[in-house]
Amino acid sequence: EIESIGGSASFAEILADIERRDERDMGRADSPLKPAADAHLLDTSEMAIEAAFLAAMAVIDDALAKRNKA
Repeated sequence: EIESIGGSASFAEILADIERRDERDMGRADSPLKPAADAHLLDTSEMAIEAAFLAAMAVIDDALAKRNKA
């Protein structure tokens, strides 16, 4: 986005800014950034798009099955 409007962007600087922001947000006293109690973590970093989709669907199907049992 930055480069598309004529600016310059450094991946390392942007990543550092995001990491600083997240650390600040997670450590604040009021409303700290944290996952919801019922959140599911799905790391798709090493997955192809199809595998990521299928893994997400499995999480959803499992959650719905558990909800329907209750």
